Amino acid sequence: MAVVATTYSDSQSRRPSIQPLVDLVSPGMADVNELILSKAGSNVELIPEIAKHLISSGGKRLRPMLTLAFADMFSYQGSGHVVLAASVEFMHTATLLHDDVVDESDMRRGKLAARKLWGNQASVLVGDYLLGQAFKMMVDVGSLEALGILSSASAIIAEGEVLQLGAAKNIATTEEDYLRVIEAKTAALFAAAAEVGPVIAGQNDAMKLAARTYGLELGYAFQLVDDALDYGGSSADLGKDIGDDFREGKITLPVVLAVARGTDQDRLFWKRCLEGEDVEDGDLEQAIELLRKYDALSETVSRARDYGDKALKALESLPQGSYNDALADTVSFCISRVS
Repeated sequence: MAVVATTYSDSQSRRPSIQPLVDLVSPGMADVNELILSKAGSNVELIPEIAKHLISSGGKRLRPMLTLAFADMFSYQGSGHVVLAASVEFMHTATLLHDDVVDESDMRRGKLAARKLWGNQASVLVGDYLLGQAFKMMVDVGSLEALGILSSASAIIAEGEVLQLGAAKNIATTEEDYLRVIEAKTAALFAAAAEVGPVIAGQNDAMKLAARTYGLELGYAFQLVDDALDYGGSSADLGKDIGDDFREGKITLPVVLAVARGTDQDRLFWKRCLEGEDVEDGDLEQAIELLRKYDALSETVSRARDYGDKALKALESLPQGSYNDALADTVSFCISRVS
């Protein structure tokens, strides 16, 4: 039977929700959460204290859910997907701890960032501990291919951090530069989390590539929506304060587009606020006004939808059924956060 191509727009015929995916993987996620809490333990008291502060503060845990869903899609039998999913979440948590130090962020998921409570040094070192635990768990699974995929993603994420340092507070950053950053910092882990599902289930290269492509494109879409939300969403959507990217001098796609389309006077404004870190009362409102004037927010959301369509396209070559439907709903849900 021919498969009818689906697009993000088509999927809006039903209300977007991540709940179908949550329901399908809930038994596995219960095991993942239990494993995460046990592996975050240490005889060094500060380590579990900081780790559990962030781990217990919420978050959708979308990345480990992708690992479980893609393994379950192929009827994987075993516990290796649970261990890999926990590894993925530890990698993500370590990245958040490191990011908050580099970005000098005050809030994370609606709570004070760990660095504000325990300091930068402790946050970085606990992040390193979690990465070490992640790799120990990967080795325990015994799949060299999965280990290779996730370890490569870890290196790429670190490269993305360095790339972002070069782009930070630099309004000359191009769209190409920025997309390289988010591919490394965000999309790479989404891609790896999805790909190790069919890997551990013993699937062929075509299935692995389709899962990886889905994760990669979803990762792009997810990050671009976050970029737009920072200027046009709510704190509940983001888990941090609106305008944090602006106050921290982050160059995101909406800013890149607005700078490229703006006047010399507009560029002087962006230069003062983002490069000079001279943000005054009313500057955030002016920034939002400029982003809307040059359609930078709507264009960013449009790009996110394009990536969402590519993620949905990748699902067409994967087994149809409840997991495929839930993964399609997840694309729509991620983008609908800014609708």
